[in-house]
Amino acid sequence: MTNNKLSADPSALVLGIIAITISIAGCCCGVFAIIPVILSIIGLVIANKSLQEYSSNPEAYNPNSRSNVSTAKVLNIIALVISSLVTLFYIAYFMIYGVFISEIFKEAYEARNNNDDYNYEWENDSIYYEDDYYEMEEDTINIDSINIEELIETEIDSLNN
Repeated sequence: MTNNKLSADPSALVLGIIAITISIAGCCCGVFAIIPVILSIIGLVIANKSLQEYSSNPEAYNPNSRSNVSTAKVLNIIALVISSLVTLFYIAYFMIYGVFISEIFKEAYEARNNNDDYNYEWENDSIYYEDDYYEMEEDTINIDSINIEELIETEIDSLNN
């Protein structure tokens, strides 16, 4: 019995740990959710090849090395499941969000092509129509200026008396 390590002993274990860390810590970053999927698949492939090497010639390798590769395989499977779920969640999220955004752009585009006024809900108020807006602005200015003048006159009268 020799002390040879399997080829995937350190690498598959490291890939599994990195993939789990990124998939758990990177849940908030949807763009990076695919990275642990790739790392865990690579780790699984390497671990399976090493386990096949061990099964073909178990006397040539250290049993601790086989144990490490088996642990790496389990870590990579866990990382693959977690990161796949996160990736699927973000794909669904962006698909749903994209549908809502594309509907808004589609309505605006169709209204522009039909020469319609594309009014949002808040534009239905009379303050946003041009004619009413300017009239209201003039009225508001006149009313404010009258009220200020009256207030100044009453203050001056009260100070004089």
